[in-house]
Amino acid sequence: MTLRPLSRLALAVPLFALAPLVHAAEPSLDTGNTAWMICAAMFVLMMCIPGLALFYGGMVRAKNFLSVFTQLFAVAGIIGILWVLYGYSLVVDTRGMVEGQLTFNSFVGSLDKALMLDIRADSLVGSIPEGVFAVFQLTFAIITPALIAGGFAERMKFNAALLFMAAWFTLVYAPIAHMVWGGPGALMVNWGVLDFAGGTAVHINSGVAALAAALMLGKRKGYPQTAMPPHNLGLTLVGAGLLWVGWFGFNVGSGLAADAGAGIVMLATMIAACAGIVGWLISERLLHGRPTALGAASGALAGLVGITPACAYVGPLGALAIGLLTGALCFFAVTRLKRKLGYDDSLDVFGLHGVGGIVGALLTGVFAAPSLGGYVDGVQPLTQLLVQLKGVAFTFVYCFVMSWAILGAIRHTIGLRASREVEEQGLDLAEHDERAYNL
Repeated sequence: MTLRPLSRLALAVPLFALAPLVHAAEPSLDTGNTAWMICAAMFVLMMCIPGLALFYGGMVRAKNFLSVFTQLFAVAGIIGILWVLYGYSLVVDTRGMVEGQLTFNSFVGSLDKALMLDIRADSLVGSIPEGVFAVFQLTFAIITPALIAGGFAERMKFNAALLFMAAWFTLVYAPIAHMVWGGPGALMVNWGVLDFAGGTAVHINSGVAALAAALMLGKRKGYPQTAMPPHNLGLTLVGAGLLWVGWFGFNVGSGLAADAGAGIVMLATMIAACAGIVGWLISERLLHGRPTALGAASGALAGLVGITPACAYVGPLGALAIGLLTGALCFFAVTRLKRKLGYDDSLDVFGLHGVGGIVGALLTGVFAAPSLGGYVDGVQPLTQLLVQLKGVAFTFVYCFVMSWAILGAIRHTIGLRASREVEEQGLDLAEHDERAYNL
């Protein structure tokens, strides 16, 4: 089989669409694919802890450094438990779905796989053990709500943050992930939305939730009059580097195989990251007069966010264009849009992940076309762009409304925001009785 037919067929399989193959007749274990997917799961876990924790932790003030790490470790623990109880089933279970028809299970999976009672040593998803598949998907479920923490950094109470992320995982992430990757019969699959590794389900989802949290909580004390520079850019750059490396597990692992198609995904991922750096730095140079280290790191991440939905569907030219445009537009969102609208997204989650995810999702529809070097037969750029826009709009509205409702419920029960005294002292000492640095 030549590479192009393979890429059209095998690479276009959505992330969770292989879940029904768990009980397929005579499945065959592939040890090479299994070994790769074990590594991919570890790469994605590394993206969250320590990658994202260092990236975020270096950008907050020193008095809040440990609070970021604690939130991310805690959310990993909570989501891991919820994943076993019902999360895995809500995301991947396809019972009750009918291809081309809308049913309740087009929006969320059933609870037939709750508690993971039917996962055995010989259970397979495609050619890998179901246990490996479940852990790989769990790492996605962990890092997505963890990303939101950057939007409310330095001012949300610890208990409120964990309650929000647990409820958000249940009511927002699980349904959207199922709608995007649930296979034939899932809502966005029926629509024809292309999202290979999470531009919609991960990045737009988390970015919009962070925007809702920033608006609900209000600005940090002193923002924007008081300067709040990153306390350790070195840690942020190390975190960005770990995220870049881990992204290969995120994107390439989403194909569930170490096959010829993995090369297409890896190449697109790398090209977009490099182009994102250039797109951001050029914009920074033109508008601010000088490039910065934080800008270079942010540009790489912007390019990676943009290519996430597209990495199996676009060629090198498409990856280059997506990286350049996402880098430039995310720079605009972080430096201009946020200031104009006046919200305090502490670590620019919406500017990077929300805007980057939107740009990448829309451009996927353009550059997936074979006429522009893409790998999806029959795609017409304008038609697919409108399909992608439909998926983006649905995700944005559903995520924002549900996130706002969850935040509002928490605000009226246990409260959302730390007191002014706690915010002044810093969350490390006030919430955890620890210091990151003993001077």
